[in-house]
Amino acid sequence: MRSQQRNPVRRTRRSGFTLLELLIVLAIIVVIAAMVVPNLIGSQQKANEDVTLATIKSIEKSPVGTWAADHDGTYLQASGSEAWQQMMNPGSYKGRKLRPYLEEPPLDAWGQILQYEWNGDGHSKKQGALRPAIWSVGANGQDEGGEGDDVISWRSLAAEGN
Repeated sequence: MRSQQRNPVRRTRRSGFTLLELLIVLAIIVVIAAMVVPNLIGSQQKANEDVTLATIKSIEKSPVGTWAADHDGTYLQASGSEAWQQMMNPGSYKGRKLRPYLEEPPLDAWGQILQYEWNGDGHSKKQGALRPAIWSVGANGQDEGGEGDDVISWRSLAAEGN
């Protein structure tokens, strides 16, 4: 019996990825990113608007609502940053010293100070308004009177019947 000796052919294989494999993976990542990034940007904008509207609703209850409760149901007659300054330094009412309603002016999700307007009979943003107008100038930082990207309180109030 003859012993057969096999001389196995050894192939040396290098570990790692080829350039073609890396380019394919990179192309897949770019395609996925192209689909996802626009949705993330839109989601961030919507999240900022939602946070700002929640902040406005919170501000309507306290400090604005608390101010009215402490002043016989009368809202603060002011506009712009003057309103927030008065709420941070309220002074006294009918002989009693009032505590500050705010520590600092309220900000929207973009870091801008919220706007306030009440003239005693309403505000210029909505006819027959029963509460002060509080709004954010939005991402562009420009007051568009409740239009454009402004986040407003009175549109939702109209839907609630107030």
